[in-house]
Amino acid sequence: MSVEFISLENIQAIAHMYGYWAVFLGILLENLGIPIPGETVTLVGGFLAGSHELSYWLVLGDAIAGAAIGGVCGYWIGRIGGWPLLVRVGSLFRISEVRLLNIKEQFSENAAKAVFFGRFFALLRIFAAPLAGIAEMPFGKFLFFNLLGASVWASVMVTLAFFAGRIISLEQLVAWVSQFAIAALLILVAVIAIPIWLEARQEQLGAKD
Repeated sequence: MSVEFISLENIQAIAHMYGYWAVFLGILLENLGIPIPGETVTLVGGFLAGSHELSYWLVLGDAIAGAAIGGVCGYWIGRIGGWPLLVRVGSLFRISEVRLLNIKEQFSENAAKAVFFGRFFALLRIFAAPLAGIAEMPFGKFLFFNLLGASVWASVMVTLAFFAGRIISLEQLVAWVSQFAIAALLILVAVIAIPIWLEARQEQLGAKD
């Protein structure tokens, strides 16, 4: 996802100026929750590699490293202080701690999938690692799926920009990838939220009976 106050032109200028550091820090900071369009920075890096301004392998290595390290930092943020914060936020929306514990348990059962596939979903790329920490996913297991997910995601993004950038404009490529990430997130939210809503609805009807 891109951020309105950082235009694609500015990202390109930063990438030209700082090269590999821009790719590494862009995705690292995004994973820490800072509103930096890391996905777009990675696509720009791949695009510049396709035009031979940067090295494909160094861009790929920076993207993997930034995503993996950012994920580890996010995990420990969630592991150390995420649960108390989640309980406070839940109370604002009248979500009981019992309900949150149930959600936490459900996430724990699917934490590996969330960490791996979360890279490809808007927003979930930022929150999957802290949620894994909150769910107390074993760090060794998290480390494996975090690195695997970072490697696959970075490979897809950099390679896509490397080759597709020769056929379509960078602006169009970024727009398509962003639209896909948002659409995938909406579908995921629907898949998760609808069963939870139906379950809560059945509980309410059962209580009335």
